[in-house]
Amino acid sequence: MTHRVVAVVAAIALLLEAIALVAVNGILATVIDGQNMSLDGLDPRAMVMGTWAAGIVLGLYLCGCALVCLLTGLRDQAPSRLPRALLIGAGVVHGVLGAIAAGLVGWGAFASLMAVLGLVVMVLVVYGKREPQTGANPSGPRADGPGAPNGVAPV
Repeated sequence: MTHRVVAVVAAIALLLEAIALVAVNGILATVIDGQNMSLDGLDPRAMVMGTWAAGIVLGLYLCGCALVCLLTGLRDQAPSRLPRALLIGAGVVHGVLGAIAAGLVGWGAFASLMAVLGLVVMVLVVYGKREPQTGANPSGPRADGPGAPNGVAPV
């Protein structure tokens, strides 16, 4: 039961983070547009559009990760290969951004990123690869089968 709760809480945290990320990028784009800033002669309009695009793409990525966590919690099944890769990627991004945020933004941002990282890793660990039970011998290979040491059956 607790693993379902962890997956749903991770989904909520990722969704809130996606909303905050899009909002911060929107504020940055507004500031760039209002100041008519340029970086080494780059068109300010291109910088505004790039900031919006980055915010929307990252927001959609985090929403996708939130959807994976939510479906994992509702179905109570481990995510398949591609959704696992999405969550692993989100974990790596959170780790790197947390390290950067500690120096640039502060320890509050670091703590929140590490909390989300912990939730994502917890979902990945709790819903690890589950092997299907075949019913033949769930305790392991038989001693007289092909898995016997040196191929010799016990006498």
